Amino acid sequence: MGSNKVWRGARAIGLGVLLAAGLSGCAGGARDDTFSLSSVPEVVGPTAKNRQILVPEPTALKALDSEQVVIRLSGSEIQYLSKSRWSDRLPRLVQSKLIEAFENTGKLGGVGRPGEGLAIDYQVVADIRSFEIDAGGNDRASIEISVKILNDRNGAVKSQRVFSTSAPVVGSGNAAFIAALDKAFSQATGEIVSWALNSI
Repeated sequence: MGSNKVWRGARAIGLGVLLAAGLSGCAGGARDDTFSLSSVPEVVGPTAKNRQILVPEPTALKALDSEQVVIRLSGSEIQYLSKSRWSDRLPRLVQSKLIEAFENTGKLGGVGRPGEGLAIDYQVVADIRSFEIDAGGNDRASIEISVKILNDRNGAVKSQRVFSTSAPVVGSGNAAFIAALDKAFSQATGEIVSWALNSI
């Protein structure tokens, strides 16, 4: 797929300009196609019924902290996928799917968001470093998320790891790009949840 043809109509600006502009003028319109992250993988891991965890909203740079789908053309130049948007801000979407994945294991005493009143043992603190389509060569979805397991009782970091996954774009059109991101995120989610269960 030729990148110039595929991304025609997207807004292309340098990363420095993007951050300075605060994403102004890039909000999706009412006619944009809206996508969510659908994949919640089955996870193998030990049971920790005596543990309750908190999943705060992940942190992310402003370029990722929006409803826009990021396309990276080079190391410093990004675009947003035209006529497409996430169903919520990306960090909130990732938080929701991580909570769902932890809950679906049935292996924990409780999983919650801040403010839900759980007696928390550990926090799963994530930072989204990359969540994009890499259009620099072969089009691929690329995701990188740094995760810490934080002891909620004493503030000590019990474990820390960076998760990097990718998936090829199969087909053409916006739905194909989103499907690749969904597949890469599903893999990352499975690895994060399995690792966390083994860490607590």
